[in-house]
Amino acid sequence: MNKADRLFFEQHGYVNLGKVIDGTELARWIGVFDRDRSKTGYCWRSYANHQTINCDGLVTSPELDELIRHPRVLEPIEELMGNPVCFSEICLRHMARYEGAPAQSWHRDRPHWAEHPLRMEYIQLMLYLSDVKPSTHCFSLSPESIDEPVLDREEQLNRGGVVDLHGVAGTATLFNIAVLHTATVRATEAERKTVQVYYGHRHRPYLSDDSAIPASLWRDCEDTETRAFYGNLNDRTRRYCAAFE
Repeated sequence: MNKADRLFFEQHGYVNLGKVIDGTELARWIGVFDRDRSKTGYCWRSYANHQTINCDGLVTSPELDELIRHPRVLEPIEELMGNPVCFSEICLRHMARYEGAPAQSWHRDRPHWAEHPLRMEYIQLMLYLSDVKPSTHCFSLSPESIDEPVLDREEQLNRGGVVDLHGVAGTATLFNIAVLHTATVRATEAERKTVQVYYGHRHRPYLSDDSAIPASLWRDCEDTETRAFYGNLNDRTRRYCAAFE
């Protein structure tokens, strides 16, 4: 990440990293996504804004660890967060073809953290595994600067406007989950496939109970750094571990 990217993030609350994976690597991850939906569909559930999601990807497709800690995304994430980060959540999301009216559900996942230079307690990786353009479903946000006061939804939309994030398959965006954002649903014949990974600070509370973390990563792995990265355990993980031990 260069200085211009850092400054852009400070001024807008997000940064588009461009196409971070392509070729055979991109084909591999699309294959993993499609296999996960077809083979472990029982872990997928309906979600808001015309989505189906699987938040237990580390259980159903363990190789996703390689994508979660991909150096092309983990290095800029740690630079923005300011320290080594931990895993918080993964969500595989699918949006099918749609014939209805456009829909959005603007929200902030968490409040801003004022003690951080970027007011950021958690950061999300939004990775497109399908081409996203003005005629398809997309991810949208309302940019805000770290120097601006935090506003409610309507005031923020009036001040910051809306940015629709488009890009070919393999495109990655990082954003502060406290920034106002939404999935934008459009009438389209195209499906949208995304991998959305949340990261937090290792010394801060865990984000959610949505994703179980396999013991092979946080407890049994011989690598100290792997155990630390996956070691901020949520209650879901603790309960599953207790149940199966």
